[in-house]
Amino acid sequence: MQVGQGPNGQPMLIMNQNAKRETGRKAQLENIEAAKVVSQLICSTLGPQAMLKMILDPMGGTVLTNDGNCILREIDVVHPAAKHMLELSRAQDEEIGDGTTSVIVLTGEFLSLAKPLLDRQIHPLKIVKGFAEGLTIALKAIDKVATPVDVNNRLELENVVKACLGTKFNSRQEELMCGLAVDATLRVVRKDAYTGNTEIDIKRYAKVEKIPGGAVEESCVLDGVMFNKDHIHPKMKRRIENPKIMLLDCPIEYKKAETQIHVEVTKETDWEALLKQEENYIRGMCNAIIKHKPDVVVTEKGCADLASHFLAKAGITVIRRLRKTDNNRIARATGATICSRPEEVTPEDIGHGAKLFEIKKIGDEYFTFITGCPKGSACSILLRGASKDTLNEMERNLHDAMCVARNIIKEPRAVYGAGALEMHVSKVLTEEAKGVSGVQQQAYQAIAMALEVIPRTLAQNCGANVIRVVTDLRSRHAKPDSHYWGIDGVKGTITDIRDLKIIEPAAVKIQCLKTAIEAACMILRVDDVVSGTKVKQDAPKQAAPEDAAAAQDAPDQ
Repeated sequence: MQVGQGPNGQPMLIMNQNAKRETGRKAQLENIEAAKVVSQLICSTLGPQAMLKMILDPMGGTVLTNDGNCILREIDVVHPAAKHMLELSRAQDEEIGDGTTSVIVLTGEFLSLAKPLLDRQIHPLKIVKGFAEGLTIALKAIDKVATPVDVNNRLELENVVKACLGTKFNSRQEELMCGLAVDATLRVVRKDAYTGNTEIDIKRYAKVEKIPGGAVEESCVLDGVMFNKDHIHPKMKRRIENPKIMLLDCPIEYKKAETQIHVEVTKETDWEALLKQEENYIRGMCNAIIKHKPDVVVTEKGCADLASHFLAKAGITVIRRLRKTDNNRIARATGATICSRPEEVTPEDIGHGAKLFEIKKIGDEYFTFITGCPKGSACSILLRGASKDTLNEMERNLHDAMCVARNIIKEPRAVYGAGALEMHVSKVLTEEAKGVSGVQQQAYQAIAMALEVIPRTLAQNCGANVIRVVTDLRSRHAKPDSHYWGIDGVKGTITDIRDLKIIEPAAVKIQCLKTAIEAACMILRVDDVVSGTKVKQDAPKQAAPEDAAAAQDAPDQ
């Protein structure tokens, strides 16, 4: 309603007439439908028999993936509730890295089963309260069945990562990708000497370099770093063993003025003096570098031709205009310190941690490798593949696998996957619902039924008889101590998950359940959706010059 009443009863315009407003039950039902549509869009990408989605981006390129977050990031939605669902997937990807599809499918199912409760005229806040209490019970049930994982045992780590990769596009190279993810994650583990906390910064210190061409089996984790740069002088060395590396974030060239300046030269000798002054300044910078006798100098800024000449004569190889992130990784790998001025460099700032500096040509481009860094806590992952689409999907899968490895190292607890945990929590909530009454009981039952969407979707995606399989699975979980029964996502049969070794981090499942229920509660609490466009104030101003021109052209009357 955009019109209200003034003090004397006259109608009063409150909201913009272009605004569209939906209130009450209609707004709630539309939000639920929008969430269900997003959920149905990606439910076929769940499990080892997942289908791929091909999405055309606005620039005309194509994205081929079954990663939930990537799919939802590329599509353009209009409805505000659907946009909220997209944010859930992004938050899950940033926080945990895996479970982006599951969180959307669960949220859509929670809202779908809340709809019958709303149809019975139950107040949304009572449903929300029941959902919140059900979440507490579900988290306690997960804690009871979670088992500790020995993070020092590489085999156990790989089993957890394999379960993540089994549902991905690159599951054919499961062994290779699993090895890459575990190696890269273990390389960047760093313990803080002061706080004792374990820091695993995959985003900053485990860089993926994608080079089209070659076989997938040529992919590897380097015990050092690599970047797409070549040296700047033909006489500089391309291979140096046990290099001493100096890192700078300042230009090795004549200092330029902050603002534009003009110099008037009256004599020829003055011009020569200016050039000599510039040369002496660069020579001084180079001498400050040369006195430490480094083999390699890496700078984030430029390097003048004259400076490269002086440094090449001293037998120093220079890499210029390197990204800040790459420079940070070299510092972590070699033990060097990034300095802001060559004059301030001390012998302790030089990095000695690498065994080999080498520049190689791969395809049409030159790549610099700094390898043999046993004590370094940074690495590069070299991915080779037939096409850019394959490499992009490999990178997404590897990112998820590394996040899973990081989660299990930080919180070493695991649970059974393949729908086993969801069915167990569903059984616990169904039993708890028998001890309560009213809206609370119905909310517990709604969560319990919604959790069955994961095993149901797994069975559906591999072509099994969904009703028969889910009913059989429910009856097996009804027995005591039977939380290990799940669905074989390839064959569509009920299997003991302990034999398949499908183990997932407890952190992924807990975060997935928390995010899904809290998002469902937030959408249920919305009872008013207002969408409108502001009237553009610039339109009359833009028309004014045209009116003035027309007035000038008009004949005098």
